[in-house]
This record gives sequence, structure tokens and C-alpha cells, in this order.
Amino acid sequence: MKIKVLVIDDSALIRSLLTEIINDQKDMMVVGAAPDPLIAREMIKQLNPDVLTLDVEMPKMDGLDFLEKLMRLRPMPVVMVSTLTEKGSEITMRALELGATDFVTKPKMSITEGMLEYTEQITDKIRAASQAKVSSPSRHAVAANSENRPAQLRNPLISSEKLLIVGASTGGTEAIKSFLLQMPSDCPGILITQHMPAGFTKSFANRLNSLCQISVKEAEGGERILPGHAYIAPGDKHLLLARSGANYVTELSDAPPVNRHKPSVDVLFDSAALHAGKNAIGVILTGMGKDGAVGMAQMKKAGSYNFAQNEESCVVYGMPKEAVVHGGVDEVAHLNDLPKLVLNHLVANNTRALRV
Repeated sequence: MKIKVLVIDDSALIRSLLTEIINDQKDMMVVGAAPDPLIAREMIKQLNPDVLTLDVEMPKMDGLDFLEKLMRLRPMPVVMVSTLTEKGSEITMRALELGATDFVTKPKMSITEGMLEYTEQITDKIRAASQAKVSSPSRHAVAANSENRPAQLRNPLISSEKLLIVGASTGGTEAIKSFLLQMPSDCPGILITQHMPAGFTKSFANRLNSLCQISVKEAEGGERILPGHAYIAPGDKHLLLARSGANYVTELSDAPPVNRHKPSVDVLFDSAALHAGKNAIGVILTGMGKDGAVGMAQMKKAGSYNFAQNEESCVVYGMPKEAVVHGGVDEVAHLNDLPKLVLNHLVANNTRALRV
């Protein structure tokens, strides 16, 4: 059974391009193409598509307004088609908060040259979206208010010696937000790889920084990793953990993609296995594919304790499932429970600092 896709974009050129790309795949087909959300609304009723691709800026109704109404009335998988601009990246972050499954950036306008890369991106993300569990975002929202503020760890040895190493893909932006919102300001330093293109990770980090008790930033490379801080891999570089004397530091690499991803979760996890060993705690969240599974097994072999998000709370139960299959996971839990379990593990197992 082919994945039925409805394309919504005000550009006839983009509608044509997307239709050609999608119809060239054996496992998917375009059942309709709409120039604006009002026409799309009627086509959804008639055609019952499995996945929508949705432009952000459109006439008659803004893509975000349409998405918000759609997720409230008829939640379904949506892949946003975004422009690679600062404004576009902020709007895209908002779309993910509203319930969009994922996004792609429009190819730069020598479309033919960018066609192959764009083809892989859009078709991979449509496949992932077709498998995604979608619900109204309000159902799983974690409010950033005083009632949900996490308790401090109050043990400097825990936060200065330990590290949290996190990987995610499809659905990961909201899962990471949920996880970080429950981290206290004295938690260990956190390194995060989320599959995301260049130009969007800075907006993502800034958004999280405005919401969380901890400080969140896009990693620049060479920073000393501090307690109460999270460092997010830039969209076009691998993030690694490194040592500088007694300190842990961030390192960025321009090496080729791993598992077709750059940044890659496996690259981060492998570096944590090498340099942190039992001082690391691994966390693998929702995502399509298997990136991170081998690296998490390496982390466990080196002495780390690892957590995976469970199937029920994942948008796509791909990466956590593969990590379990590869034997790298110690505990599997619902997203809402993961922060508390991680913090409890830190307190219970670290009455004294462990040094590499």
C-alpha cells in the first residue's frame, strides 16, 4: 500500500517538484496538490491522505494557523517545507511545537543541482512521518511553570563529574524540550545531537534556553562543558566529547555523514564511550532509523548507564528500538519519566565522584 501524500504549497514550481519526486518512489504517491490551506482543507476530507507536506508562508491562511487548526481538529503527520532563513527557522521551530512531525528546507534555487539531496530528505521524512504517532500537542505538553520545576541535586560532585549524552531524530525537538525542562540548574553538563539541518539548530537552542532552568546553546567547539549547561550539535557538524587536561570539552568535526546523518548520534556516543566511560549517562529518544544504536552499545561496554524512550511515548520508535536490539540500553521508560529516572540514578549511584 503506497503512502498517500497531499502537497500544499503556493509555488507551482515547488508543487510540481514535490509531485515528481514523490511519484518517482515505489512506496508513495501524490494524491493531490493544493495552492493554499483553504483548498487543502477540502482535499483532506475528500482524499484522506496519510501525510501532508505544508509550506509555511502562504496566501489566504498562514501555514502555522492551518497547522494549529489541523492538529486540534484532525491530527495527522505533517512535514513542513521551510525556507532557510532566520525567520523561517523560528517559524519552523514553532511548527514542530504545534505538532508537525518534521521539516525539510526548500532547495536553493538551482533546483536541479539540489534535486538528489532534496529527494532523499523529503522522501525519508515522508516515510518517517507515515509511521509517526501524531496527537494534539497539548496532550503531551510539559508546562514550564513553578509546579514542574525540578529539585536541585545539591551535590557538586555529581554534576561536575558526570555527563548526560543525548541523541534524537524525528519528534526529537519536542522530546528534548520535555527532557530539558525537567533538568535542575545544577545537573551535569549535557551534550545533544538532534538530526537537523544547518541554520535551524541555533534557533532551537535559543528557544530552549528561553524556557529551561539550565543554559542551552549551540556548540561552538572547544568549550569547557559545565554543569547546568546543554550543548547542541550544529546542523552541519558532528559534535564530539573530548578532554583537555582535567576538563571535558566540546569538539566539532566536519567529517562525512555517518548513517547518512551529519550531525550523527553514533559519532557523539562513540566519543563519550572513549572519553567518559562510566562518567556518562546515555539517553536515546524518538527517531527514525538506527543512528546511535552501535554507539550506545559502545558506551555501555565502556561502563555508562543508558536510557531509552519507550514505544508508547515516541513519535517514531526507531532509534530507541535499535539501541535496545543492539544491547546498549539499561532502562526503557516513558518520556515523562526519563528525567526523574536519570536524576535518581545520578543520586543513587554517585555518592562520590568517579574519575576516568
